[in-house]
Amino acid sequence: MNGDEGGMKGRMRVRFGAVILLAAIGGAAQAQSVSALKGHNSNAPVDFSADRIELQDRADRAVLTGNVDVKQGDMTLNADRLTIAYNSAQQTQVNRMDASGNVVLKSASETARAQFGIYDLQKRLVTMIGGVTLTRPGQGDTKGGRLVLNLNTGIATMDGGTVAGQRGRVTGRFVPPPRSN
Repeated sequence: MNGDEGGMKGRMRVRFGAVILLAAIGGAAQAQSVSALKGHNSNAPVDFSADRIELQDRADRAVLTGNVDVKQGDMTLNADRLTIAYNSAQQTQVNRMDASGNVVLKSASETARAQFGIYDLQKRLVTMIGGVTLTRPGQGDTKGGRLVLNLNTGIATMDGGTVAGQRGRVTGRFVPPPRSN
């Protein structure tokens, strides 16, 4: 076996493992392997509200605190604190949002909760870290240390994360559909 064949088999194993994980996340009955946020329009306007905002123009950032609510298209984000990084060369362009404290990300059919969240608008990735729970009503919960949602592909990847040098595990529960014997 040459190096290319070994690499291909490794990639196939990773893809197969991801399919199994995503089937568990989506529920065995539907084997939903993509997030409802696939194709999310990250160019849509971002509406926000908070108890307080501090503009730090020299640092090209804004810090929102207290009951932060952000909405972009069908996606909403709630948190205690949100830092928005932007560049203001010609027109203000938001590059990244970092949320902390009671972070909740919602779409039409799923809710993710964590301690921290990062929304990279350029790469179209949402990363949630720390005590992550992904809920799809009627399909169960999946828990782990880190969740990455790729808004281009809709693929959701969760891992156990690392706490105090120890690798965590992804856990979850799904209920198989009733079957007739």
